[in-house]
Amino acid sequence: MKSINQSNNFIYFTLSLVLILITGALSREIPGDNLNLLLKPVVLNSFVVCLWSMKFARGWYIYLVVVSVLMALAVMVHTFIDSNIANIIMLVLMLAFFHGVFQSTVKQILLTDKVDNNTLTGSVALFLVMGLGWAALYLLLITVNPEAISGIEPSDKWGSNFSVITYFSFVTLTTLGYGDYSPISPLAEVAVYLEAITGVFYMAVVVSTLVSAKKR
Repeated sequence: MKSINQSNNFIYFTLSLVLILITGALSREIPGDNLNLLLKPVVLNSFVVCLWSMKFARGWYIYLVVVSVLMALAVMVHTFIDSNIANIIMLVLMLAFFHGVFQSTVKQILLTDKVDNNTLTGSVALFLVMGLGWAALYLLLITVNPEAISGIEPSDKWGSNFSVITYFSFVTLTTLGYGDYSPISPLAEVAVYLEAITGVFYMAVVVSTLVSAKKR
């Protein structure tokens, strides 16, 4: 952790996000309790790195610490009380976490006059955060309404659908639209087209912001 500083924090941040995506895919590719026991510490470590990388935005860092503590408490409660309400609370806190990460990253990336490798990597991290944030929203939707998105098998544990929903989110964010999963409920349809619009405008805003910063 000591090696993370303001000149390389987004490099570590991006690697931790990619590791979360990979471990989520592995949990589906190689099922088994032993693997899950191995993946949980990896995911936890990745979240710690994400949080530590955000320490340079003081206001949002405090917000993220508070949300992280609440998430940890929610996980402990969920261990003893496995209910739909507990799942919803955890997903709401996850949304709050990704919102804070997004705001913190935007402040450091889009409002900077300096463009270097760390800044460019941060723009990739920001895109990944957007995809994961929308994935958390979709998980919340299918927890409330299991038929909100077709092709997603209902599950009482949102973690089992994390990888599939993340895939669906990034396919939507990049406007690829493979069609293997489709929104059915009105709220899911609204979320999908809003994410697609966000993805298109993100590319335009980030490119223009970085180019203008480079010219200063």
